[in-house]
Amino acid sequence: MLEVSGLSAAYGRARILFDLSLAVRAGEVAVLLGRNGAGKSTTLKSLIGLVRPQAGEVRFAGVPIQRLQPFQIARLGLGYVPEERRIFTDLTVAENLEVGRQPARDGAPAWTPRKLYELFPSLGRMQDRLGARMSGGEQQMLAIARTLMGNPRAILLDEPSEGLAPVLAAQLARTIRELKGQGLTVLLCEQNLQFARQVADRAHLIEQGRIRRSGTLQDIREEYRQL
Repeated sequence: MLEVSGLSAAYGRARILFDLSLAVRAGEVAVLLGRNGAGKSTTLKSLIGLVRPQAGEVRFAGVPIQRLQPFQIARLGLGYVPEERRIFTDLTVAENLEVGRQPARDGAPAWTPRKLYELFPSLGRMQDRLGARMSGGEQQMLAIARTLMGNPRAILLDEPSEGLAPVLAAQLARTIRELKGQGLTVLLCEQNLQFARQVADRAHLIEQGRIRRSGTLQDIREEYRQL
């Protein structure tokens, strides 16, 4: 579903990613595991077009996307939930979902507000609540639900468990597993090894902008702990 080859990226003269390569299979949950400053967020921003790669190739469902604009990539069915969430705080839950609506697409689960309220029951109980009056955990759920309204074939999640209470993190882990059960492909950035173990089929360990190792969480967890 997602193939990255030789990806390099920078902010101005500060190079962040160095010849990075990874692959995410259709229908799997993959985690990009690394410490703060390892290049995780820059990787996702490069995949979605918010950071223009200096070199390398990104293919989504076989289509090269490294030169496309973010809105073009989104229309192909790649969703993105940023670390900052960026919901519309002056809109209600229901209105935020409508902002994200896109037509159903082949090869992707079809989402409606009703299905999303079943997936996120807490959102169903606050459909008329403004985003500004939601907790951080509730905003995280809304950010994911709004992205799902675009009926993506794959979704990128940037540090989804950061700042969440343990009970909310466990709920989010269950939700990600449910999304996988719906056939959605997921790539998430994480530094929380415990959270990653609950959701990931495969992991890519990133350090200083380079993929250090790929495999199962069992394969790389000791190496990660030593970083």
